[in-house]
Amino acid sequence: MRIERTAIVGKGALGVLYADCIARNVGDDAVCFVMDEARLQRHATDVTVINGIERTFRSAKPADVGPVDLILFAVKAPALDEALELAAPLVGERTLLVSVLNGVTSEERIAARFGWERIVPCVAQGMDAMRFGSNVSYSQAGNLHIGLFEQTEPSALDAVQEFFTRSGIGCIVEKDIRHRMWAKFMGNVGLNQVCAAYGIDYETLLASERSLAEGKTDPCTEPWRAYIAAMREVVAVGRAEGVDVGEADLADMVALLRTLDPHSTPSMGQDVINRNPTEVDEFSGVMLRLAAKHGLLVPTNAFLNARLKEIEASYAR
Repeated sequence: MRIERTAIVGKGALGVLYADCIARNVGDDAVCFVMDEARLQRHATDVTVINGIERTFRSAKPADVGPVDLILFAVKAPALDEALELAAPLVGERTLLVSVLNGVTSEERIAARFGWERIVPCVAQGMDAMRFGSNVSYSQAGNLHIGLFEQTEPSALDAVQEFFTRSGIGCIVEKDIRHRMWAKFMGNVGLNQVCAAYGIDYETLLASERSLAEGKTDPCTEPWRAYIAAMREVVAVGRAEGVDVGEADLADMVALLRTLDPHSTPSMGQDVINRNPTEVDEFSGVMLRLAAKHGLLVPTNAFLNARLKEIEASYAR
């Protein structure tokens, strides 16, 4: 099949980034943001500024769009259940589903609602997009890594790869997409949680590394130590789950960090700034659940989980 019509659920930084690529390279009619009536009333006429350039995108209720060729889920994990119900009118016999959500559970949740055979597993990696209000900015667009699960039709993977390439979206086909998912999960468990818990950007985290290399032992070295320790805990849990993640993957995540805009902060850091719910349950929450399942200790993730829950509780004060 050839993908021509796409619906995006979620108008955050990633949703806007991919909508812009599709609209510019395939056409404005090829992409539509879908939302409920209340959000449509608030956002249908929004003008989004992307790296200083004003852009507008079509928005509509799902019932007014009908079945599409591809649905791209780009919400935060706490909003996925609502997004699945919203997307139901968009799903036809041949509709394919792609999630760019963080974590390692979104495909399972989508499959429980719509079935595995529609899903092309995906990992969004290497971008530093940020959204504050109507402004989206990024210096690295990154890539979408896609692959096959046991139930995925190879023709579905081919269709998604062709569409992403035609849309100008960086796309890499992985031989082992589950390994790539866990490697990205490792990066998120470290980078997202530490930047949010300590209220820092990438440059401050890297400065913490330099302080440690200089032999300092003061609190400024804590973020880097927590970053590495949290990821090493993912190695242990991932291997217990049958995924061969290791030190080489950890080194890759650190190398990726060094390519990002130093003055940016990841999505969870942006959530804390904007006083929004975070994805802590998808990161350290999943780690704590799986560690308990396998009888493993994950003290750094336990600390980050408690700290981030404390930060979220402070919003109400």
